Amino acid sequence: MPKTSASHDAALEAALALGEFQVERHIANAMGSAHWHDHVEVNLLLNGQMTYLFNGRRQRVEAGRLVLFWAAIPHRTIAVEEGAQLVCVYLPLIDFLALAIDRQVKQSVMQGMFLSDLRPDPADSTTAARWAADWRKATEVRRRLIADEVRLRVRRVALDRLDAPARAGAHPRTGPPGGQGSVRHAEALAELINLHHAERLTLERLAEMAGIHPSTANKSFRRVLGVSVNEYLIRYRLARAMQRLADTDEPILQIAFACGFGSSSQFYDAFRQRAGTTPKAFRSSVRRHADSVAG
Repeated sequence: MPKTSASHDAALEAALALGEFQVERHIANAMGSAHWHDHVEVNLLLNGQMTYLFNGRRQRVEAGRLVLFWAAIPHRTIAVEEGAQLVCVYLPLIDFLALAIDRQVKQSVMQGMFLSDLRPDPADSTTAARWAADWRKATEVRRRLIADEVRLRVRRVALDRLDAPARAGAHPRTGPPGGQGSVRHAEALAELINLHHAERLTLERLAEMAGIHPSTANKSFRRVLGVSVNEYLIRYRLARAMQRLADTDEPILQIAFACGFGSSSQFYDAFRQRAGTTPKAFRSSVRRHADSVAG
């Protein structure tokens, strides 16, 4: 989280919990633990560089290149250049799903792609800094204008990727300084969860697949991401279930089993505890919002 006042942090967390659109600027710092929220996060570094651990991969963020990802998948910054200034835009998931962009791009983001702009615009840094400066003091009308500008910019990023499919892969992996062993272990475990989340998984099985002792696996994972392997697994399964709830008409119970939950009660309990709603209510809210935008 940003190095800002406790009151600002609390206000931001409250806004994110309510699913609101937000813009903020801060000096980036390495996060002490992974976090998640049900927004699509749009980042633009104004200077320097930083590295996320996201969906089992290290992703470098460079100054001037806009990136976006679905923040429901647990993520953490693990290396940041000193003094790097970051503008973060938190786009509610339902707003992202309502955008007039290619369905394949939406699915890729919701399935864990870390999307980087293939055609960086030199004007982005000035524009993003203006969004952040105006947001705090803006009227409701101006805030809606900022949100509209963000949505248009995201649409252009998506369109550029369709125009250049050969270059549409995720940003290459990069390595942060220090802690290489723990980072490699966490990276391997998160990648295995990505690939095998629908299966019956235990810490012991994941550790065996990664070739790591179970105690070393959990310690390394906690050291890098700040949560247990099991908590990450549950949250990752929920993220994938939310994607299917939003994007398909599959029965809810079928989605629960397909995403690795052993029973309907286990799925509903995990969903309520971590998403603050039920799967059915979540699906309905996404559909209502999409219909209102289309209308």
